[in-house]
Amino acid sequence: MGSLEGQLEAVLPLGMHVPSPIRSLFEWIESRGLYVDRSSSERIGFLFSPDEIRAQTTQLGRPGGTKILFAAEGNLHLKHWFGHERADVLDRLCVFATTGGEGSMAAFWLDDQGRQVVVHLGSGSGSTMVCVLAEHPIDFLRLMAVGYEELCWGSQFAVPPVEAHGEFTVAPNEQFREWVTEAFNVLVPERGTDIVPYPDDMGIPQSKDRFNRWVSENVA
Repeated sequence: MGSLEGQLEAVLPLGMHVPSPIRSLFEWIESRGLYVDRSSSERIGFLFSPDEIRAQTTQLGRPGGTKILFAAEGNLHLKHWFGHERADVLDRLCVFATTGGEGSMAAFWLDDQGRQVVVHLGSGSGSTMVCVLAEHPIDFLRLMAVGYEELCWGSQFAVPPVEAHGEFTVAPNEQFREWVTEAFNVLVPERGTDIVPYPDDMGIPQSKDRFNRWVSENVA
């Protein structure tokens, strides 16, 4: 069975790489056993133990922070999302995480200047957020450490998680937050918009988010 990093490297399009902070994230996950192997070629990583979270979830909330699944999906299925199979579009993306229970995704994207950033592709059946999630991979880790239940609901990012979730509270993942702050010597912001300035939905006219505009130009 390959590692999360190895499986992701195997599906990266030409010109992409696994950033050092993401490699460190995968090492943190695997060193704590926070993963399951669905087959000999598919490993799924988490930020917390799924069994522990299911056991502790109550009507008013749960511990554990953000729910996100890491897996090397690549871009094979993005032809259904974009409605075409144009290599000049699909080969600029590589999906590496599921951000919401309804199927939203986080991916690497090569922008028009060839910079690799982290972006969000809403499922369309729930979240419709399409935007740059993080200009730098460390900011992606910081965003996960903020503590939203899921990262697919951009409408929540303007307020801290405790306000966004209302009566259903999600306690921060303190172990993960501590690791992020100490390993990278950074602070975790109070709200998502400190990292994601334009969490726009797909189809927003003249979006200020460059990935949103690029998607609008390239989706069928």
